[in-house]
Amino acid sequence: MDRTHAIEVAGSATGSVRCADDQRLLDAFLRNGVYLPNSCNQGTCGTCKVKVLGGIVDAPTPSETVLSIDEQTAGYVLACQSTPRSDARIEVPLGAADGPQHRLRDVTGTVRAIDTVADDTLAVDVELDSPLEFSAGQYVELTVPGTDQVRQYSMANPPGDGRSLEFHIRRVDGGLATDGWIFDSLAHGHTIDIRGPWGDFLHDPGHEGPLILLAGGTGLAPLKSIARHALDLDPDREIHLYHGVRRAGDLYDVEFWEALAAERPGVHYTPCLSREDGFGRHGYVGDVLLDDFASLRGYSAYLCGPPAMVDAGVKACKRRRMAGRLIHREKYTPVRTAVPA
Repeated sequence: MDRTHAIEVAGSATGSVRCADDQRLLDAFLRNGVYLPNSCNQGTCGTCKVKVLGGIVDAPTPSETVLSIDEQTAGYVLACQSTPRSDARIEVPLGAADGPQHRLRDVTGTVRAIDTVADDTLAVDVELDSPLEFSAGQYVELTVPGTDQVRQYSMANPPGDGRSLEFHIRRVDGGLATDGWIFDSLAHGHTIDIRGPWGDFLHDPGHEGPLILLAGGTGLAPLKSIARHALDLDPDREIHLYHGVRRAGDLYDVEFWEALAAERPGVHYTPCLSREDGFGRHGYVGDVLLDDFASLRGYSAYLCGPPAMVDAGVKACKRRRMAGRLIHREKYTPVRTAVPA
């Protein structure tokens, strides 16, 4: 039987959290409803770093681009990769524990619908066996059947009764999850093992100004969740969505966004094609944004897509004088694990 250890957060009123020998610190805290910042959950972003003040914690050596040598020497580890070997005391960055208190859970989902919505892109609708609370913008992990591998997909639906989840999934050549499972054999009625919610790409309901949403490909999924949640809170909210893809065949959800824009005067939808002309605007979303706005003071932005698109979009927002603290971003980087021969 696995031993458990008491892990205390210095200066926190939450008390201690029990964590097993083979359990990662982040998993233990989130399962107990104690929020720690987290993003990639793969040890590559550094969002979940904590400082070990006492006790023994096993932590793999991270890249120096994630934790500097000075940080490692000072006792910082990544909560998503580290496991305890004794009771321990940790310190988190000031204010870092002030996040959504959704408990991390394992649930089972049943596929209700699979629709081809664009070239190499599916929309998958899943019904859960029990409700899962999450915040707009978060994601879950799907376990690839017959393996110990998981893949991360953001919810495209807003938080509601927690009984259903919508995913947008683009095929990755040779992808273990896409070529090897979802695009190959996943069908209506199949069950999926799901763990979540994860992530700190969150809609901030406290900022009531207009929203800029910049999406690249299936980075549209969490932005759809954020937009719908914002409109649930304020039907008159001003929202500008720019969806960037290479070609018209890569666009999807066009009818949804056009109908939403027709119904809500504050919603503006702009598809952007980088490799061809003919529908919407030509160019990258950041460049089109710069053409449309002389100033973005008072706006907040949410950007999700490939790293280059997100970085360019952030620069565009800052060029138009958007406050850095109001720019929220998440980068999609496919895991290229090949399908077994």
